[in-house]
This record gives sequence, structure tokens and C-alpha cells, in this order.
Amino acid sequence: MQSALKFILTLAVFGALVLGAQAPPNFDNVQIKVLPVQNNIYMVAGAGGNITLHTGKEGVLMVDTEYATLAPRILAEIRKLSKEPIRYIINTHLHPDHVGGNEAFAKLIPEDPAAPLKIIAHENVLNRMTKPAGKETPAPQPGLPTDEYFTPFKDLRFNGEAIIIYHEPHAHTDGDSIVLFRGSDVVSAGDIFTPGAYPFIDLERGGSVEGEIAALNHILALTVPGHTQDGGTYVIPGHGRISDEADVVEYRDMVVIIRDRVRDMIKKGMTFEQVKAARPTRDYDTEYVSRDSFVTADRFVESMYKSLARK
Repeated sequence: MQSALKFILTLAVFGALVLGAQAPPNFDNVQIKVLPVQNNIYMVAGAGGNITLHTGKEGVLMVDTEYATLAPRILAEIRKLSKEPIRYIINTHLHPDHVGGNEAFAKLIPEDPAAPLKIIAHENVLNRMTKPAGKETPAPQPGLPTDEYFTPFKDLRFNGEAIIIYHEPHAHTDGDSIVLFRGSDVVSAGDIFTPGAYPFIDLERGGSVEGEIAALNHILALTVPGHTQDGGTYVIPGHGRISDEADVVEYRDMVVIIRDRVRDMIKKGMTFEQVKAARPTRDYDTEYVSRDSFVTADRFVESMYKSLARK
């Protein structure tokens, strides 16, 4: 049953999702898909990063918000699942395809002074959204976090479930969070994990290859496989299909193997152009690069080289 569910969910999003902090697509052609994951957890797939929904009697919790333009359509899909108010938004990082809908959702949700909407993120997300390092996020960025944390983790109980938000230092960015829904046995991973696409290691915003590997290992520490290593804990990626522990293991191993190859070439004194020409990703490109990939093989190798050369 779990294998069949995973196969159906994979088909539902196959080819429709790409890694991205890239330019927004033509929103008129975007289809919003809501996919059940486990218990009262759902994944919303559209144009930007995947959204995780947690529903219950106390309200709705969202992990990430995609683009502002899609907020009314996404809210309409949420209302098919729950009429309760949206109480929490958790941002996994600062890229616009994950936080772009923050302000729009805040405006669409009726104000409740007794239980105002809380936008949770690591403090580095707030710092970079208010003082951006590049052109990707304009300043000032609307929909800023209102409940930032600076500790290794932050926890809360909502809809009768323990929810733990972990900071993953210097991974995809320096403000990454992964979210564990402990009772439902689901992890929302953000762009640390993007099956079918090489990870975007955003060096300008504090990312690093070693932090990326550490974060993937932490996700694996939180996951427990089901029968014959299939199912069990489900992982909602930043982009791509709903996955399980085996998928994360394969992805982690890919990053580690390519890291080791690039690191060995650096030790031999090879320049970046020489490393790129050696194509250390060549046996993985067919799986992790497509026509629409945001992170090409060369871009991934470049981020690896620069991250490792900093040491």
C-alpha cells in the first residue's frame, strides 16, 4: 500500500516541479496540486517551493508560501481541507519562491487579536530579508517573520501534535529550517533536499557543502523506514516528489561522493576549470539535471569547489 501511494504521488508531480529561486513562471498555466502525505499533513505543489499543510481543530499551519500571485488559489485549496484560520507560517529559508506569499496570506487571513498569525523563521532569514546580499530579494521584503528564533531548535504544540523546527547551519543557506511533525511522522525539508535536482548551495547567503551534508544526515537521523525500507517517515522536499528515507540516503550519498571527488581534485592542485572539465558529476547528471534545471552540473560543481576551497 505504501509503495502504491508513493508511486501515485510521484506521478502526480513528475516533470511539473523544478528547483528554484529562479524567475517566476507564467502563473496562468500553473496547476495547484494538493497531495495527502500522512495523517493530517498535505503537500501543495504549484510554481514555487512545495508547501506543507498541517490541519486540525486549532487551525492550519503552513510551511512556506510560494509566490504572492498564487496565494488566493492556494487558499481556496486550503479551504477545501479546513475552514479553520491559518495560525502559523513557518519559512524554511528566505528565497522568494518560498516566502513570496507571506504578505499575501497575511492580508487574506482575517485579523484575530486573540490569536494573530505568526510567521516563524530563523533569525538569519529575517536579517537577510531586511538586509539582502544580492538582487534576488528586494529590500524591504514584505511578509517578514514575526517570531524568529536563534537557538538550535524551536518547538510548539499545535492541533495536538509536537512540532519541532530545527536550524540547519550553513546548509542550503545560513537560515535553513527543517520541520518535524513528530506524531504524523513527516519531515518538511525545504531546499536542503530536492530529489531529481542538484542542491542549490547558496554561497552568497551562507550555504556550504559540508553544512548541506550535515543537514541531510540530520534528516536521516529523524526518519525511520517502514517495511522493506519503503514508507515509514515521509519527507516533503523543497521541490519534487514526496519521499522517504531511502530517497534521502540516495541523495545524501550523491552529494558526499561528488564532494569527495571535488575535494580530491582540489588537493591535487587542480583549478576550477580543470575540475569542471573532469566532470565529477557525469554519472549523476542524467538523474539530477533536466532541461529546466535551475542548478546545472557546472553550477553545482562551482558551488562545491568554492565552498571547499574556502577552507
